[in-house]
Amino acid sequence: MLRVDFVTLFPEIVLGSLSHSMMRRASEGGFVTFDAINPRDFCYDSHQKVDDVPYGGQPGMLIKAEPVALALEAIESNPESREERTAVISTDPTGRRFDQAMAREFAQASRLVFLCGHYEGFDERLTRRFCTHSVSIGDFVLTNGELPALVMVDAVVRLLPGVLGSQASLAADSHSDGLLSAPNYTRPEVWRGEPVPDVLRSGNHEEIRRWRRQQALLATKLLRPDLLAKAKLDKRDLDVLSS
Repeated sequence: MLRVDFVTLFPEIVLGSLSHSMMRRASEGGFVTFDAINPRDFCYDSHQKVDDVPYGGQPGMLIKAEPVALALEAIESNPESREERTAVISTDPTGRRFDQAMAREFAQASRLVFLCGHYEGFDERLTRRFCTHSVSIGDFVLTNGELPALVMVDAVVRLLPGVLGSQASLAADSHSDGLLSAPNYTRPEVWRGEPVPDVLRSGNHEEIRRWRRQQALLATKLLRPDLLAKAKLDKRDLDVLSS
């Protein structure tokens, strides 16, 4: 079972979001457990102040190291007592870009701990001491780290064996083989004058496989050509791309 903990100023946002749909079923099915801890509970002052002004005259506020460190130590994720295969992840727009390969890496862990940032982020000394990963979900800035953490958790938990009804559906996902996925269709056969492609109704599984590969290649070439540099391509793939 994967254990996922969040260090967050808003536990109700995180746990409430995970109490629906696939994440709820994964939790109820015993594939994952979710918990959240608030660093405000580890403040010494009566106002439970977790932020302070940065040194050097930078604008904004920064989350102090000590309340978060105490929260991490309370859930036994500090370096001295860390479980094997634990990832402690800071959500940070300066971090490494999250992708499907990283999702697969995190799915092999026994425990994930997400530090959900606010304001201008965390004191650098905290992340240096405790975090194994600093991760961004894209080249943009959000007002909180809860949303990136939830995005990553969703991507990871769906990869756990048994969570999805069919593991075969994982192989058809975009990015599973380095390409975008081919387009998909369902009933009715004709919708508003537009029919489902004939090949998908042919019953010829080899023809369907080739068509889906071709469509995936063309979609990737059009929308995300940068992915082609890392994708595993054979001569037939290259022929499709050059046509």
